[in-house]
Amino acid sequence: MQNPDAAQSAEQSASDLISEKIAALGDWRGETLGRMRRLILEADPDVTETWKWGGTPVWEHNGILCTGETYKGAVKLTFAKGASLDDPAQLFNASLGGNTRRAIDIHEGQEVDESAFRTLIGQAVALNSAGNPKPPKRTTT
Repeated sequence: MQNPDAAQSAEQSASDLISEKIAALGDWRGETLGRMRRLILEADPDVTETWKWGGTPVWEHNGILCTGETYKGAVKLTFAKGASLDDPAQLFNASLGGNTRRAIDIHEGQEVDESAFRTLIGQAVALNSAGNPKPPKRTTT
């Protein structure tokens, strides 16, 4: 049996699916996810929107920048390489213990510093674009 998400994704663009998800939420979570999406698109006009893992909006540029998940009490933006980003405005407030990811949980009524968020997106693009060069392997003689 075919995965219904895969069939739906083949018929609709990821951008359309993300727009539908935002509209379907119909509450503060949809408004918040829509606002954060707008900031991502402003910060990186070359970003690619994808739809993964059964319905998660994902923004990519040479790899994953961040995902946008919605829960009953929060909109969570998880940055794939957030631990490597400079966050002087301290937007990251979740998943702080990991070695790689960092997340921003936004609760009803909370505002996010838009300039600082766009800066994080820019840093994530730069990090992905720089690649992750591995050190040369040592040879033993």
